[in-house]
Amino acid sequence: MKLYDLELSGNCYKVRLFAALTGQKLDIVPVDFLNGAHKRAPLIDLNPFGELPILQDGAVVLRDSQAILVYLARKLGDERWLPRDAAGEAAVAQWLSTSANNVQHGPADARLVDKFGYALDKAHALAQSSRILGLLEQHLAQHRWLTLGHPTIADVAVFPYVALSHEGGVSLDGYPQVRAWIGRVKALPGFVPMPGV
Repeated sequence: MKLYDLELSGNCYKVRLFAALTGQKLDIVPVDFLNGAHKRAPLIDLNPFGELPILQDGAVVLRDSQAILVYLARKLGDERWLPRDAAGEAAVAQWLSTSANNVQHGPADARLVDKFGYALDKAHALAQSSRILGLLEQHLAQHRWLTLGHPTIADVAVFPYVALSHEGGVSLDGYPQVRAWIGRVKALPGFVPMPGV
């Protein structure tokens, strides 16, 4: 399996992290993002959205880190990471949506502004960060993991941009349960870091 990757991308890191946690081998292909390699052939042919990550597994080509996590979990066949029963799968899926929406438009967008100079609404990103971190803090006060009582791809999906919050000027000082959860993720066998984490 080949992963077209950007080291500083939290979305790419989700894929690298899950592969490391589960012992799945990836051929990591660094992409010259600053020079727009993801917007030109051959990558634009693999992902017309012009975004990373891209996973290529033979004839299967996938974009979007959440979709890639689902694919890798199903390929692995270990239902602890993504159950097949309707309730369990939905419990994980709701957190994948949280990652792609609330976390992306909160801590991730704040990081894009501060670290990469994106022209996004920083005040909105900070407000969204406060909201999602408050909700995570409440949830994690009652649960060690995001769902099902053990690590799933939900934790892998939400983790990167929450752990990178400081790079967007978002402090985790007021969120002890979130910080404890970050510590639990980092303690998982096979955990690999990324710059900033």
